[in-house]
Amino acid sequence: MRHHKYQWLISGLIILVAFAIGIAVYNTYSPRSTSNVSTTVVKEHYQTWTKAYLRGNKQQKFVKTNKGTKDQTLSEAQGYGMLITVMAAQQGFGSQKTFNQLTRYYMRHEISSQNPLMAWRQNHKGIAMVSTKAEKTSATDGDLDIAYALILADERWGSKGELKYNQLAKRLLSAIKSKEINSTTKLPKVGDWATGPKSATVVRTSDLMTAYFRKFASYTNDGSWTKVAQNSQILLKKLSNQQGTGLMADFVTVRSSQLKTGTIGSKEVASEHDNQYGFNACRIPWRVAYDYQLYHSQTSKQIVRKMCRFFADQKQITAIYTLSGKPVESYSNAAFTTPIVYAAQVVGNPELKSRYIQVLTGKMSKTEYYPATIQMATLLASSNIGK
Repeated sequence: MRHHKYQWLISGLIILVAFAIGIAVYNTYSPRSTSNVSTTVVKEHYQTWTKAYLRGNKQQKFVKTNKGTKDQTLSEAQGYGMLITVMAAQQGFGSQKTFNQLTRYYMRHEISSQNPLMAWRQNHKGIAMVSTKAEKTSATDGDLDIAYALILADERWGSKGELKYNQLAKRLLSAIKSKEINSTTKLPKVGDWATGPKSATVVRTSDLMTAYFRKFASYTNDGSWTKVAQNSQILLKKLSNQQGTGLMADFVTVRSSQLKTGTIGSKEVASEHDNQYGFNACRIPWRVAYDYQLYHSQTSKQIVRKMCRFFADQKQITAIYTLSGKPVESYSNAAFTTPIVYAAQVVGNPELKSRYIQVLTGKMSKTEYYPATIQMATLLASSNIGK
């Protein structure tokens, strides 16, 4: 009997050890495994980021985007600032007061009282931040982040205070729908100014924020946002399939409801890298992985895994690539690296994660707004994996 008893104990121990190992393996390779980024690290980075880039006064704050003594900001930056602040609040730091200050700045710089899209740029002039007439047009990516951040704020704090986040979000979403979504392709345009026969067909690939469009649909009970989400994902998949690398250009054209794609030439929209994986497209791994993190889309998972496989084969991740995978620059930049590290954690690429996690959690630039801000946003998203 004693012999049998010990056999049972030994067998039980073996099972428990095997189970523990299994759990460890699962957590290592699970597509949505828990992030090992500590809250302390994230909070320290957030404090560094706010000190380096938030400017303004007690009523309004904005995100400084330039290095000069005269401040400049963009609607893109304001969207990031609002998103970062509410995501930080979700994790126990980041205050409603700061979010409200950022929101008031957005409201102050709506294109007009009839158009709640944000003017795409402001510069410091005298004692105020002002937009020229030419700058009172929109950039869709900024408006999308602002709208999404307002929804998160409504979910976090409610809308019974001074600022009615729900009303602001729905008003902005209505304007985005009417002015920044192509009525034929049901895809985001680059801005409200894109009304010509060609400009209206241009798509900034990093604007294909499927997770946002799913959220907009459920928040507003408006099924047209579901169509935008579906077409965005279809286009992302098509573009992914066009290259063995899975890389996509900063901009493409889409002219029909069948989502037939066309290419953009160099310097045709924003820069010489318009037709390459540049400083716009570098955000795609973050945006698409976020959709998998929240909604578990298998299509998003496949798109991101393909990109991760490409980057895992590179000796280092540098800034800007041709779509076939040739590095255009030799330097590295956190705007390119940190979205990949976050994506690797979400879809389960332990090799990329182990090689580059120190970039995500490491020292943040206090002078380069764009890479520092993308690092901050992806760090917050990363620390929320598995929660």
